Amino acid sequence: MRDVSALLFDKDGTLVHFDRTWGPACGAAMRALAGDDAAALARLQTVSHYLPAEERFLHTSPLVSGSSAHYGPLWAQALGRPATADFLAEIDHLFAREGLAFLTPIGRPQATLSHLRSAGFSLGIVTNDAEDSARRQAEALGILPLLAAVHGYDSGFGSKPGPGMVVAFGTRFGLAPHTMAVIGDSAHDLAAARGAGARFIAVRSGPAPIDDLLPEADLVVDTIDDLPRILILEPSSPAQENAV
Repeated sequence: MRDVSALLFDKDGTLVHFDRTWGPACGAAMRALAGDDAAALARLQTVSHYLPAEERFLHTSPLVSGSSAHYGPLWAQALGRPATADFLAEIDHLFAREGLAFLTPIGRPQATLSHLRSAGFSLGIVTNDAEDSARRQAEALGILPLLAAVHGYDSGFGSKPGPGMVVAFGTRFGLAPHTMAVIGDSAHDLAAARGAGARFIAVRSGPAPIDDLLPEADLVVDTIDDLPRILILEPSSPAQENAV
């Protein structure tokens, strides 16, 4: 990993605690959309694989890795509404508002990213959240000034598992694919990295089991807070790379 100069972070499950943020946030968004229709709310919860009593998702939920472009049509069907661009924008607005209200970081992202930026790494976010929501959360976490770019599913480069967000970052800043690493917690992140020719760093901090991804990762860490020690303070070694 010595030649890596850019670190592209997934957001949810990597920088932001998925269940503590999106569990209550999604519950609030679904209640807002369903209004007084208890049956519609139940349908939303069912298609989302959401456990309302625990305010969390099953790892099979389409919301764990997908964007509103993926699960939005399911929500529209549950509500008996057309899956129009306006409907998806309504979802994104609700998620941006409620996600910010319940925002819970994983570890110490501001300190960790500050350390990495000071060491010379170019930093970015590649997320299936909307770009505006991602920027607001990054600002609330104190990391927005540290980022060279924030790419969301609606930024014009496609969504993960496609490689467009990663490719666009490399093109914009003149980076060779192998000098970029995607840090994430899902198969979508792995696919986006490999599709772009980039490295993949797996974090264990997400909501879904990732044991099947670990052999494919170039590096495995518990959380992003481990990265400065490994990438900056300790020289790379075979024992560290692809360590599980």
